[in-house]
Amino acid sequence: MLVNDDVHALSAAVSGIVAVPDSPGFAEETFAFNVATVHRPDVVLGAADAQDVAAGVKWAAERQLPVSVQSTGHGAESAVDGGLLITTRRLQELQIDPIERTARVGAGVKWRSVLEATVPQGLIALHGSSTDVGVVGYTVGGGLPVLGRAHGFAAEHVRSMELVTADGALRRIDAESEAELFTLMCGGKGNFGIVTALEFSLFPLGDFYGGGIIYPGADADLILAAFREWLPTLPDDASPSIALLRLPDMDFVPPPLRAQFVVHLRFAYMGSREDGDALLAPMRAVSTPLMDTAGPMNYLEVDQIHMDPADPLPFADGGALLKDFGEETVADLLELAGEGSDCPLLLVEIRPLGGALARGGALADAVSGRDAAFLLFLVGLNMPPVAEASMASIRSILTAMAPHSTGFTLVNFHGMPGDEADRARAWSPAVYERMRAAKASYDPGNLLRFGHAITGVPSAG
Repeated sequence: MLVNDDVHALSAAVSGIVAVPDSPGFAEETFAFNVATVHRPDVVLGAADAQDVAAGVKWAAERQLPVSVQSTGHGAESAVDGGLLITTRRLQELQIDPIERTARVGAGVKWRSVLEATVPQGLIALHGSSTDVGVVGYTVGGGLPVLGRAHGFAAEHVRSMELVTADGALRRIDAESEAELFTLMCGGKGNFGIVTALEFSLFPLGDFYGGGIIYPGADADLILAAFREWLPTLPDDASPSIALLRLPDMDFVPPPLRAQFVVHLRFAYMGSREDGDALLAPMRAVSTPLMDTAGPMNYLEVDQIHMDPADPLPFADGGALLKDFGEETVADLLELAGEGSDCPLLLVEIRPLGGALARGGALADAVSGRDAAFLLFLVGLNMPPVAEASMASIRSILTAMAPHSTGFTLVNFHGMPGDEADRARAWSPAVYERMRAAKASYDPGNLLRFGHAITGVPSAG
């Protein structure tokens, strides 16, 4: 049990904000983008720099208190209960080297800030569907980019990172220095330490063609069948996805689409208008679109492809990796989520993998999913009166799709982590056993036990 002297000792050791539950700034400091997740730590540290993170972890380790970390809270699947929560949103270092094509960012930097610094220099980074997401949490979870089929997972392109391990030590690691820890941090999420800075590769920006086509939901069977036939015709430079959307009557939805069931085709392609139009032509002919925004795009407007909500929402999600998206898979999905179903979910999404996502990078990492063909991702509102229905629908769709699944997930799309066996599905068995050995070595007291955490066991040797 913490006493005032403990809190005072933490305050004296750091330059950042320290708050307890009855402090005025506690709610703001613990707030997550997923507002359904309400953190209740014993104390929260708003770290001002990496030294604060190290001091906070050391303080917690001395008191055998568990430690959690949050930057933006987009990945806040489960609430923190007790212990020390370290928020890293103030770590805003951002350095771009246009010659080496690298970026160095602090743990609080969002992808939007990276793009605003790189796009004017003709460079892009491997962000996901929303640039409001924090760079570090996304990347150490593997990172599935908008242009993933062209470039692979974001974790493949990490050059180095700085992190604080459970002993309070601030380390710089890369493929040569503490190589096993570096490998497992690239895709292993936050199991071995708190990342304070990340260095990664950037990519040249040429012509960019992107946007989406929104169709009536009544044509979902025709559109998904056409989508399945269309995919093999695409080059790796084209990264599409498709989603069934039940759009609420809320401000983040464009007025013409509110309270409608629609199919949303998303498309990102590094190429010319002529080539992009030619690639999309078969899908434009399938149905009469309600909206078509695909075309040459300023890369700074890339969020318009997926149109993810920009404001915090209460949500629940879940995902699975699929072996195929054949007729039977489509039929099983539409039975539970198509026209006429009582599916309450905001989003039922299929993201094709393959291309560079299947090949892997030059360095070893802990990313899963390279043997999968598709990602299924489900999102529902997690608030009354639909919360229970959303979570029940996620469970029922994942159960129905299990015969079409590889049995594994991507950790950033896993949803609420369950028991140890469920958590293990985010990695291959071989990688998972290496992670357990590393956990026992770097975090023997299991301080980092929140979120998608695993438990450690001594290695066989």
